[in-house]
Amino acid sequence: MPVQISIGAYSNAGIKPRNEDSYGAMFPEENQSVTKGVAIAIADGMSTCPNAKEASETCIKCFLLDYFSTPNSWGVKKSVGKILNATNSWMYSQSQHAQSVEHGMVSTLSAMVIKSGKAHIFHVGDSRISLIRDGNIEPLTQDHILKDFTGHSFLNRAMGTGVHLDMDYKTVPLHQDDILIFTTDGVHEHINPNNIKNLTLKGPDNLDITAKAIVDVALEAGSKDNVTCQIVKIDNLANEYTPTALSGGNLPFPPLLENGQILDGYKIIRELHANNRSQVYLAQQQGSDQYVAIKTPSINFEDDPIYINAFKREEWIGAQISEPHIVKYLPAAADKQFLYMVTEYIEGQTLREWIDNHPNPDLSEVKEIVLQIITAIRSLHRQDMVHRDLKPDNVMIDRAGMIRLIDLGSVHVASLDEEDDSQDDTQLLGSVDYTAPEYLLHGKASRATDLYSLGVILYEMLTHKLPYGRGFKNSYDVKRLKYISALSVNEELPAWVELILQKATAIDIDERYERFSELQHDLTKPKHEIYTKAKESLLQRNPVGFWKTTTAILAAIIVLLLVLGE
Repeated sequence: MPVQISIGAYSNAGIKPRNEDSYGAMFPEENQSVTKGVAIAIADGMSTCPNAKEASETCIKCFLLDYFSTPNSWGVKKSVGKILNATNSWMYSQSQHAQSVEHGMVSTLSAMVIKSGKAHIFHVGDSRISLIRDGNIEPLTQDHILKDFTGHSFLNRAMGTGVHLDMDYKTVPLHQDDILIFTTDGVHEHINPNNIKNLTLKGPDNLDITAKAIVDVALEAGSKDNVTCQIVKIDNLANEYTPTALSGGNLPFPPLLENGQILDGYKIIRELHANNRSQVYLAQQQGSDQYVAIKTPSINFEDDPIYINAFKREEWIGAQISEPHIVKYLPAAADKQFLYMVTEYIEGQTLREWIDNHPNPDLSEVKEIVLQIITAIRSLHRQDMVHRDLKPDNVMIDRAGMIRLIDLGSVHVASLDEEDDSQDDTQLLGSVDYTAPEYLLHGKASRATDLYSLGVILYEMLTHKLPYGRGFKNSYDVKRLKYISALSVNEELPAWVELILQKATAIDIDERYERFSELQHDLTKPKHEIYTKAKESLLQRNPVGFWKTTTAILAAIIVLLLVLGE
């Protein structure tokens, strides 16, 4: 169930001929109630700009309309950040075209997304958001104003004043019955917070009337500016997604399927795979030549809501992705009678099988597979997702040599998981052998986590071993991990590849590749560039160690020359 709020607002031009304030709120469509939340904002166009009203309206409209157009998998911070940075750039370009900021488009903006029990606050300028809770009022934003030597105040940060947007962002946990007050400076500069609080708490249930009362007091106190007040009351925060939130209805589990059986128009050909959590069948859609894979949940978890939610979640995640290197999740029958998911059928082998069948793999073939995996993972990351369970068993290679990532059940999705910033699972997802140390230690998965997993896969493809062996089973063992040189396992491996493996599988996240593009570059560029980068990296991190090492090498060369000379 989405968050339930009451909202009211009132805006007045005051003594000015034109009202240059703007405000608004937007609720999500039913299919976005889980991923997007409620968006609310207030803006105040800079009065010295002829386009002040257009500036404030632009901020509000772009924020409210574009936010709900961003991918459903994106988190609030990424979605709003992309929108506001683009909006700021456009507004700034208008100011540059006018040759002067004063004749361009400049506005304050205080915006909020209420989602997963939190208020995500984005703020620049001197409009304000305040919180009334338990009879107290406190500011949630800080005014971005400076005073000159005459005591005159002016904005030092606003939308449209620079190429780069410097916007405050923070999250605040919300409680039921919290009240959020959005005001422009024409209001809060002429009525103190306690008066706002008292008028709000003693006001009627109709929040429009209360907002008008606050504005009227500010005008009576001598405000000579536009005056706007928007009030939001949290009535119910029950917006955590449930097992039925990502799809319609509670469907029963299908029985174990037999060859030849028909399931919602799919003829079961044979079982492909089964374990204690699910079954996967090869099936053919009736009336066509298309073969598909059907994944059904295990009846062992028929009464487990967490399992059911995770199963539906995987299907939802698959529907958000369109990438050739990720298995395609297909829409099931509109009138399906059971809980299951349908994917394309990939005829081929897993990367685990490929590794077993290639004891002495060709380096160029290994690189080609890894580069395809990089493409797949980067497409996930662009969707604000982290795979968290990247391992050879979850990579398929079809008969044409094209790879597909399969099994998205462990994927972290920013929009679905924002209620838990730490991602602190009681049971960590993924295989320990391929899981990054920071995830094992702190339950924190990131893009660097997936990069580490791919580094381990690359190491295993080339050596048939693991970079830290199999001597650890839990987070406590991570602290004693020691890297095993790939060259000590495979003497024929080029030394430049060893440098890549060390960096990709580094225990310290600061010593690991920062981006997949860097790993991709090192795999495809001449080896001398990697040596140069490694030398520069050592020089930057430990200049003393670098020169000690260099001196030792030179000394050894001199000694060798002397010996040979004798």
